[in-house]
Amino acid sequence: MARAPGATMPNDLESFWIPFTPNKQFKADPRMIASAKDMHFTSIDGQRILDATAGLWCCNAGHSRQPIVEAVQDQVAQLDFAPSFQFGHPKSFELASRLANLFPGSLDYAFFTNSGSESVDTALKIALAYHRTRGEGTRTRLIGRERGY
Repeated sequence: MARAPGATMPNDLESFWIPFTPNKQFKADPRMIASAKDMHFTSIDGQRILDATAGLWCCNAGHSRQPIVEAVQDQVAQLDFAPSFQFGHPKSFELASRLANLFPGSLDYAFFTNSGSESVDTALKIALAYHRTRGEGTRTRLIGRERGY
């Protein structure tokens, strides 16, 4: 198969520990991805591979979709990151409003986080704060799994 344009095998495979992968086995026969489009990866040797994990964390809409690429480029050119601590950005309020219009019932607010663990941590803090503001500050017990993530 033809090598993907611009794709090369790295000289050093020792510096990166790959998560959820037997690294010694991987390094003996490395499978390298050069690019992705829609729902397929392209390996450095030109093989097309179905991305059945939807990017696992962040590509459930497909890879390299032009409207998404353009929106990301436009936003990064304007502002790549701003913390929400004591600051706001118009786009975050626009997105929150759009989401609130999709939420059922009285779910009228959005709180943005970076990960699932941050989301759970924040939800617990909000629940505790809710009870404190209602004068129920003694309600501090939470139910969870022992050694749960």
